[in-house]
Amino acid sequence: MVNIKDVPPDMLIKRLAAYLRDNVQQMKPAPWSLYAKTGARKDSPPQDPNWWYVRAASLLRKIYLNDPVGVERLRMAYSYRAPVGKKARAPRTRKSAGASIRGILHQLEQAGLVTKVPGKGRTLTPQGRSLLDRTAAQIAKELVKTKPELAKYIAPRQE
Repeated sequence: MVNIKDVPPDMLIKRLAAYLRDNVQQMKPAPWSLYAKTGARKDSPPQDPNWWYVRAASLLRKIYLNDPVGVERLRMAYSYRAPVGKKARAPRTRKSAGASIRGILHQLEQAGLVTKVPGKGRTLTPQGRSLLDRTAAQIAKELVKTKPELAKYIAPRQE
């Protein structure tokens, strides 16, 4: 059975973002998201008008891989290392913006794809896990059509 570890992350995130934008009515960018930066090091807001959906798809993937995960760990996952200067000191880490992550997680909870586990963080619901697995299977089928040599890795085993 194909899961999200078997397909390229960029293809999965693009496909999930398109699905969330077109089919999940609870997913709407916050009004302030047009003007907000996604982190401390950014100079301007994202140029992609669909960045809210791309970040939501990326969050779904990260929750799938690191189940359960909290907002602080997700902020660290999207963080960056700030340079300190020319000296050989350890770089400082700056966390990503938390409001966008919390807003997206709240919308994913309303859509029934993510649920909150008290004291541990967020985890995928069976509906969310199914969505990711189905999307990965569709991508795997397309990859086999373009590169037939991948069929032996993706095709189900017959014993």
